[in-house]
Amino acid sequence: MLHPDRWMSLCGALAMLCVIGCHRSEPPQFVISETAKDLSAELQQAVQAEMVKQTGTFLKPKMLIADGDSHQDLGRGQAVYQERCVQCHGVSGDGNGPSAKYMYPRPRDYRKGIFKFASTPYGYRPLRDDLVRTIRQGIRGTSMPGFNLLPEADVQSVVDYVLTLGRRGELERQVIDMADSDSAVNSDEVKSDLIPAVLTRWSEAEAAEVLPASPQPRFTPEFVERGKKAFLTRGCSKCHGEDGRGQTADNRGADAWGFQTRAADLTSGMLHGGNRPIDIYRRIYNGINGTPMPSFANVLKEEPETVWDLVAYVLSLTDKRRRGDIPTPGAIKPYVPAK
Repeated sequence: MLHPDRWMSLCGALAMLCVIGCHRSEPPQFVISETAKDLSAELQQAVQAEMVKQTGTFLKPKMLIADGDSHQDLGRGQAVYQERCVQCHGVSGDGNGPSAKYMYPRPRDYRKGIFKFASTPYGYRPLRDDLVRTIRQGIRGTSMPGFNLLPEADVQSVVDYVLTLGRRGELERQVIDMADSDSAVNSDEVKSDLIPAVLTRWSEAEAAEVLPASPQPRFTPEFVERGKKAFLTRGCSKCHGEDGRGQTADNRGADAWGFQTRAADLTSGMLHGGNRPIDIYRRIYNGINGTPMPSFANVLKEEPETVWDLVAYVLSLTDKRRRGDIPTPGAIKPYVPAK
C-alpha cells in the first residue's frame, strides 16, 4: 500500500500529465502571403476576411471551381496532405514546411500556380494527370518521393487539395494587388473578375496538352549523332555543357520562387521530369515552368524531327554511366545555401 505522501505525489503527477496530455493544440491556419506585409493592418484584415469568404479556413477549406465542376473529398485530401506533404510544402502550400530549409531544390510553392513538369506549353497550368503522375512517381534526384502505393482515392483527393491550395494562393495574390492599388477589397469584383481569371487559366490548360508534331522514331546511332550536333549548336550546351554535365560558367540562375537553380547534369541519369522519351520531348519543346530552361517550340517549329534528335542524344547521355563510361571528376559545384 502506498504511503499517503507518495499517493499525493502520484496524484499530482497524473493530474499534471492530464493537463498536458488533454490540452487541445490549436489547429493549423493558412498563412497570409509575405507580399501582404506591406499593407496596412486594416487592409491585411480585409484580405484575410475575403480569403476566408471565398476559400474557407483550414478547418473548412473550399476549392475554387467553375459551375458544374466537382471535386473529391477535401477532408480526405487534407488528411493525406497533413500526413505526407505538409512537412515540406507547408500548411498553406507555400513550400515552407519545417523540413524545407534543409532541401535543395526547395519544395514547390503552389501559390503561384506554377508547376515545373507539365505536358502543357510554357506558362500554362498543368493537367490534372501531370499532378497525379508527379505524386505517383515522385521527382527523381530531389527530396520528392513517389507515393505509388497510395490508394487511388487518396491520390485523387490530395491532388484536389493541392489544387485548392494553389488556386487559393493565386486568388490571394490578386486580392492583395487589389488592396494595394485600390486601398480596399471589393468582394463583388473578386467574385466577378478575379476568381474567373484564376479558373480560366486552369481551364485553358485542359485543352492545351502538347503532343509531338511527328511520331516518335526508333532511335538509331544516326539520331544520336544528329542530336549531338543540335545540342552543341542550338544553345543546349551553354548551360548543360558540351558533355551534358552542367559544369559551365553560365549554369546559374534563379527560379520563379527566388531560389538559385542549375541546369541538370544529364549524365546523372536522374531527369527530374521523367526519363521517358515523351517526358524529354516535352522538357525540350515546352521548357520547364518557373526556371531558366526555355521552350524551344518556336526555334524548332519548322523542324520537328530535330526535337526527336535531341531526345535521342539526351537519352544517350543519361545512359553513359550505366554503360560504364564514367566521366573524370569535374569542378565541385558551390553549395547553394537556403534563404
